[in-house]
Amino acid sequence: MVRTRFAPSPTGFLHIGGARTALFAWAYARHYAGTFILRIEDTDLERSTPEAVQAILDGMAWLSLKPDEGPFFQTRRMDRYREVIARMLAEGTAYHCWSSPEELDAMREAQRAQGLKPRYDGRWRPENAAGRPPPVGVQPVVRFRNPDGGAVVWDDLVKGPISISNDELDDLVIARSDGTPTYNFCVVVDDLDMQITHVIRGDDHVNNTPRQINILKALGGKPPRYGHVPMIHGDDGQKLSKRHGAVSVMQYDDEGYLPEAVINYLARLGWSHGDDEVFSRDQLVEWFDGSHLSNSPSQFDTGKLRWLNQQYLKRTDDAWLADAIRPRLIRTGVHAVALAGPNALDLAAVCALLKDRAATLNELADAAHMFYSEPRPRADELSAHLTEAVKPALAALAATLRDAPWTREGIQAALKQTLAAHGLKMPQLAIPVRLLVLGLAQTPSVDACLAVLAREQVILRLLAPPQPRA
Repeated sequence: MVRTRFAPSPTGFLHIGGARTALFAWAYARHYAGTFILRIEDTDLERSTPEAVQAILDGMAWLSLKPDEGPFFQTRRMDRYREVIARMLAEGTAYHCWSSPEELDAMREAQRAQGLKPRYDGRWRPENAAGRPPPVGVQPVVRFRNPDGGAVVWDDLVKGPISISNDELDDLVIARSDGTPTYNFCVVVDDLDMQITHVIRGDDHVNNTPRQINILKALGGKPPRYGHVPMIHGDDGQKLSKRHGAVSVMQYDDEGYLPEAVINYLARLGWSHGDDEVFSRDQLVEWFDGSHLSNSPSQFDTGKLRWLNQQYLKRTDDAWLADAIRPRLIRTGVHAVALAGPNALDLAAVCALLKDRAATLNELADAAHMFYSEPRPRADELSAHLTEAVKPALAALAATLRDAPWTREGIQAALKQTLAAHGLKMPQLAIPVRLLVLGLAQTPSVDACLAVLAREQVILRLLAPPQPRA
């Protein structure tokens, strides 16, 4: 059975690159009816925080990337790591090293002077340190005894065959002098114990992979299948970072993006299925078999994300949208009673009218605001369009609307009747109507907007010019 994992370090928010990694691992497991595991790699005690853990969990929940197992925390597995280290020491696949930091620095400096690659020279391997007593008062680290000669070879899901010579790898520290295990060691033990079959992660881990494979083999395990996806770049071609506005996945929630749109967009960053641009989560699971993963860095395009989010807004249920933008409207100052009181306008109907023009929930809320606030048109627009010639037509329209059917078709007929009676063209009447009723010169179709509002409210505003704003 396929078993994948997402293993973030809780040293910050769940960023967009991490979310994509989680998505790929989740989709791969779902495609093969496997198991998706969440593991929190929190051994960096100085940088790991409960707030960061919660931010990761919140981001995963918002994206609906629910793990089948976990979250597991490495800090709760320390006894297991110590047990494995003791076993490796007993079996000779690991050994104690008493080299001081100053000694290691001198060793590397001498290697550089000779034109050699700086690496640990194995001076405390048992065969090299035979008869040499450990220095007094020094706590040793534990090093993994890397194989001599040969190469580490694996067939990467993304990059294809990769071979790293063991001569390029030194004896990795797997436990510090205070006894705490190191990252590469913990990852191997976790992957072994959790029976991970496939690891999909960023290609910044490629250099860790041969080390992890060697440790895993020393423990008698079978290496998982690895896939290293390239980094995500910003619009400027540089690695995506805070300067591009990509701080946290939850920031996209704050900015009014739909989680399904973000999932769709992330799936297309480094993976493709023909020319398909808009597809459902179920389609992603059906298609994501590990092929068609790109070996080139992806470029994050905010404009493309906005376009994709707009497609999702257009097809989203109006009642759901109303529930989603209601708290956003309240945060902008609209009173809750105006949204849910006995005389409240139908917010779902407002969403249906406006959603084709909005790219985010925030934009939809901003557009809906005009239906729940008193109109305050700009003074210059009001003076330009509310002319003496059009005022009689506005009064006539108000009278006609008293008896017109309160539907879009009935309002449209009243507008046409007024235009014909006063010899006006639609913009000459529609713009001042918009300004008086909604406070804006540009809105969706005027008959559709009026139909959403209450009849008496429209008539009152047509007959009583609002207080303009400068």
